Amino acid sequence: MFLAGDIGGTKTVLALYRLHEGALVCEHEASYPSSEYAQFKDIIELFLGAHHPPLHGASFGVAGPVVERRCNTTNLPWVLDECELEARLDCPVRLLNDLEAAALGMLHLPAEQRIALSNARSNDDGMKAVIAAGTGLGEALLFWDGARYHAQPTEGGHCSFAPTTADEDALLDYMRNQLGGHVSVERVLSGPGLFNIWRFLRDTGRGKVDASVLQQIETSADPSAEIAARALAGSDVVCIHALDMFAHIYGSEAANLALKSLAIGGVLIGGGIAPKILPVLQRGAFMDGFLNKGRFRGLLETIPVEVVLEPRAPLIGAAHMARSLAA
Repeated sequence: MFLAGDIGGTKTVLALYRLHEGALVCEHEASYPSSEYAQFKDIIELFLGAHHPPLHGASFGVAGPVVERRCNTTNLPWVLDECELEARLDCPVRLLNDLEAAALGMLHLPAEQRIALSNARSNDDGMKAVIAAGTGLGEALLFWDGARYHAQPTEGGHCSFAPTTADEDALLDYMRNQLGGHVSVERVLSGPGLFNIWRFLRDTGRGKVDASVLQQIETSADPSAEIAARALAGSDVVCIHALDMFAHIYGSEAANLALKSLAIGGVLIGGGIAPKILPVLQRGAFMDGFLNKGRFRGLLETIPVEVVLEPRAPLIGAAHMARSLAA
């Protein structure tokens, strides 16, 4: 048996896998609201119970940098330590950056779990870039060693937001005033980021916001989901504008990652947001942002861009890493 986990700022998902005819099969899976637990070990104990089967390996994708076998989670007050987890679980443990886990999981997904946004043909052994907007913004790379792919985590989501339009210039200025300094791309390209874009449009008079819509968004438990739903339904012009800006920024940042890594093998868009706003991504704003790189537009036109539909990619990647620990 192998234990796998996907640890995020919003939720933590744990799963037990077993080997069946050489393939990993999920035996049990459960999801927990992360913020309701003081420590990660509380969730593990709840999930495994008092009498869990012996584990041969465990791996967890974590939203945050893993340095010297430890991770101080970015959006939670948790510290995860491989040595402590190995003592508790009595098996080898590997902590992965959440996008590192997602990238590994994407290697094991069938073709029908991907939707193409571009017409470029895939290169099976070129560098691949992985970008995923969710509670935060994650970025990772998949590089080919001549025999197989390896995942390289990054903290690229915390690099500076680079606007490419007049509205985005104004958004950067607005967010700099809101934050009192540095504006990472995650601040505008994430779940909370969509709400920040909408607030920018509201506060700078870029479209009239209906009073009832204003109240429903501002009092919603998830204002970004409310904005996206109204944009997808075509029922509010400011929400439509906000989501179109979001898609354009998403495409631009995906291209930044592709250029920095020369990802001729393709760009994979993961995370929980992309599948939910797929019609908007397919309308063109994403690819407009992706290709708008001046002299390097021609190169970017040769790079395949795909949305990954499977939300469990980080969990699948962690499960395969856990299996490798028992080899």
